[in-house]
Amino acid sequence: MVDHTQASKSISLDQYGIKNAKVNYQLSPDALHQKTIELGQGVEASSGALAINTGEFTGRSPKDRFIVKDDITKDRVWWGNINIPFESDKFDQLYKKVTDYLSEKEVFVRDSYACADPNYRLNIRVINEYPWSNMFAYNMFLRPEDSELDNFTPEWTVVNAPGFMADPEVDGTRQHNFAILDFTRKVALIGGTGYTGEIKKGIFSALNFVLPVFKDTLPMHCSANVGENDDTAIFFGLSGTGKTTLSADPNRRLIGDDEHGWTKENTVFNFEGGCYAKAIDLSEESEPEIYRAIKKGAILENVVMDDNGVVDFSDTSITQNTRVSYPIYHIDNIQKPSIGRNPKNIFFLTADAFGVLPPISKLTPGQAAYHFISGYTAKVAGTEAGIDEPLPSFSACFGAPFMPLHPTKYAEMLSAKMKEAGVNVWLINTGWTGGPYGVGSRIKLKYTRAMITAALNGDLDKVTPETYRTHSVFGLLQPRQCPGVPDEVLSSRKTWNDDEGYYKAAYKLSESFRENFKKFEEFANDEILAGAPNLKS
Repeated sequence: MVDHTQASKSISLDQYGIKNAKVNYQLSPDALHQKTIELGQGVEASSGALAINTGEFTGRSPKDRFIVKDDITKDRVWWGNINIPFESDKFDQLYKKVTDYLSEKEVFVRDSYACADPNYRLNIRVINEYPWSNMFAYNMFLRPEDSELDNFTPEWTVVNAPGFMADPEVDGTRQHNFAILDFTRKVALIGGTGYTGEIKKGIFSALNFVLPVFKDTLPMHCSANVGENDDTAIFFGLSGTGKTTLSADPNRRLIGDDEHGWTKENTVFNFEGGCYAKAIDLSEESEPEIYRAIKKGAILENVVMDDNGVVDFSDTSITQNTRVSYPIYHIDNIQKPSIGRNPKNIFFLTADAFGVLPPISKLTPGQAAYHFISGYTAKVAGTEAGIDEPLPSFSACFGAPFMPLHPTKYAEMLSAKMKEAGVNVWLINTGWTGGPYGVGSRIKLKYTRAMITAALNGDLDKVTPETYRTHSVFGLLQPRQCPGVPDEVLSSRKTWNDDEGYYKAAYKLSESFRENFKKFEEFANDEILAGAPNLKS
């Protein structure tokens, strides 16, 4: 663990166009915690954690995320409604307005880095308007030793000014908030939003471009852990599918819970130095590692507390997207450094609210690429206004908002690495069984854990007609037996007791997969296309 004392080094921000600022450089978490309270921008919870409110924005604003279109990006980025182009001269003008805004102010500066593997390390300087934003950067990025700061040279810079409001008609933004990446200047410019997730996602989106294009390394929006035999497991999954829960295994060491790279040397490394977990309905019983990590040094976002500072984690009156960030050393069972070797199993997690997909199935390389590009889960009734029945939800590569390249680029890299490393890929349905949402029930967590354990232990490696059956619609290999799981649970069709209803729902979901994939078809090879589910004849 690094020294938490304040570094004595002082720096000037003149080179960034920020003039006459009072610079607080490399303050300790304790100092930033106290400064936030002194400024009236946060309070201390009963756990000792700092509780803040991010203001107008309690989540990312994907329609206000831009990439400067220049010689580096113009022919490489997958432009569209996810990667929205921004003019270079408009960026220059907006950058000057933001730095003028920060001039004469008290600001908070932190030098840190991303990527635990030293061969891929990216040095970062973060310039924040608010102390709690700088504390978030301490939690989420990797922390240099004090001895490294004297010769620290940042490659990328984050300029973060939540109080600055853009003028869309003049500045070229959609509205007053923005998060813009400039790969030529190597700057992430963020304004008009206090949501801290924009800080980390800006840098990690940059890495999702830099690593595959220049380093032949696959970036992944996933969690990862390591077993006693140093076998690495990777967990992909969208929000609500159990990515953080299932990777926090007491019998395995956590590498990281959100962002990783898979290198040509066949290692897996964490981008981050911390965790940024959802706090909705958090309890010590359900998520003991996360719950116990909420202590001095952690930051709670947009939670509701009583007069004694006790958090009501079930209260969504501010937002469903309540969050907590903490340095990874708040978790006891971690891999040091955050690097794994010998990847052996990949798990794609989906919460299928239609109750169609098997609770566990083994994927061929083509199916793995198809499901990776699709990035499927489902929204259930009541989660958003107007949703009164389950809706399929697709996010390419299980993280489309952060992927600047075309999804098939990442999928082809994943397929190549899977084959090279001999990795098993599993599709895990953490959603419904015995019928769709409202009829069936959520698959029990103890069964899901048992299935993952069996896959990790090699109990499901033997694939024969006696050990596996093939799903007639999705073509997935379903194990007939699994230690710790009743046989009838392993067949989603059998749990329905209604074959006609089941196949109607299965073919409807199949059509949704196929319709979603149309935009990728011209870029996909025959092996990937063969991974698609069947249509009703």
